[in-house]
Amino acid sequence: MRTLLTALVLSVGMPVLGLAQSPDPDKPRPIPIRDSVFIEDLTWMEVRDLIADGKHTAIVASGGVEQNGPYLVTGKHNVLLRGVTEAIARDLGNALVAPILKLVPEGDFDPPTGHMRYPGTVGLSEDTFRAVLRDVAASLRASGFDHVIFLGDSGGNQEGMKAVAEEMHAKWNGSPGVHFIPEFYDVMGLRTWLADNGINEEPEGIHDEFAMAAMMAAVDPNSIRPSERRQAGLFRINGVELDPLDETVAWGLRLFRHRSEVTVKAIRAAIASHSTN
Repeated sequence: MRTLLTALVLSVGMPVLGLAQSPDPDKPRPIPIRDSVFIEDLTWMEVRDLIADGKHTAIVASGGVEQNGPYLVTGKHNVLLRGVTEAIARDLGNALVAPILKLVPEGDFDPPTGHMRYPGTVGLSEDTFRAVLRDVAASLRASGFDHVIFLGDSGGNQEGMKAVAEEMHAKWNGSPGVHFIPEFYDVMGLRTWLADNGINEEPEGIHDEFAMAAMMAAVDPNSIRPSERRQAGLFRINGVELDPLDETVAWGLRLFRHRSEVTVKAIRAAIASHSTN
């Protein structure tokens, strides 16, 4: 088969469909830019031109695939990150979102600890996670971003993201600046904010709570299983009813706004501090 394809290329004088090409990196974009902040949803020309137009900050968010109680899909963090990272990027005004890092440390493999004790959890070793972070940051540096922002949406992600941000920032002498933003993952702050706004929970002792369910519902309602839970009479969490679903979705959008306000303030402070040092 390889011989036949080679013969066809030689005889016709054209490349075989599917073989990699090397387009001119300065070739003009032939179509308008799609309105998206997600790098993986944009063409390479769109990303190039958005960077040239001032989108100099790249957001790198990590989620996880883990057990999340009996009602939420294992990709809980990855689902809600789609909504909250978009809010942050649009509020910053000069940012794009790198592909969400869906696999993160979840515990030891043998014997299993932490979330790895539960079927469906897919984790990385700490070394692998940090290696992925380094490569993603290096990719964004090659693309021409001035700042790379690390946001972790799970407790086990924080230490690795902080360490790699500090490591790469020092290695590159701040070009680009690599910043870890711990304010993004403030579970107690979210609970306090919800309580101050009238949502009072009574913990049921499972890995689930209203803030997570509401943010997930705002992105993909099916990820919190509304129809199945209604049928079982269980469409509530920690004593808070999730119907009407539209109201839960509205809470999710409010949570995105709140988390974005907190995070954008912290990002701007980190970048300002970098600029003055």
